[in-house]
Amino acid sequence: MRYRVLPVTPFEQNCSLIWCEATGQAALIDPGGEADHLLAAAAAEGVALERLLLTHGHLDHVGAALELSERLELPIEGPHAADAFWLRQLPEQAALFGFPPARPFEPHRWLADGDTVCVGEQTLEVIHCPGHTPGHVVFFHRTDRLAFVGDVLFRGSVGRTDFPLGDARALQASIRNRLFPLGDDVAFVPGHGPMSSFGVERQHNPYVGD
Repeated sequence: MRYRVLPVTPFEQNCSLIWCEATGQAALIDPGGEADHLLAAAAAEGVALERLLLTHGHLDHVGAALELSERLELPIEGPHAADAFWLRQLPEQAALFGFPPARPFEPHRWLADGDTVCVGEQTLEVIHCPGHTPGHVVFFHRTDRLAFVGDVLFRGSVGRTDFPLGDARALQASIRNRLFPLGDDVAFVPGHGPMSSFGVERQHNPYVGD
């Protein structure tokens, strides 16, 4: 599986363009904004978008999802249904943080722990990791030892839990019990900032390290 990380909007959240080399089929993980920029990136790689994947319901990670879905007739998959609250609150989120107006929506498919999503011939495992939001999910490509973790974990930090429905204990449990056991060699793309690995964070992250 190939991928390209595309920071978007002034919040510089990481949208990931992922694709299957064998088929040229692609997906966007967390299309938080700048729809035209994301489409241009897909065109530059010569890939065909087939779905949109969401880790959680915060506006900076879903801001362009509905527009892209409607323009290209793409299905939206994720997050877990526990984040329905956040997707219903998108207009309020946009007003609060100075984003363009946003409409509430429901994905075409809610995801649950243990589900899989396919992009061409590539399969991503769905891991429910609540804490930052109650319905946050992580997408794990086992063959490539690569995870797309949204706002659960960052290099040297973890996701905020001071938003409504956040839970610090649940977040720490998600990281320590659900992500770190996948292996120290697993690299991850966070929702903001540079990549890291579970091994590096397990050793050095002051919030969840050993």
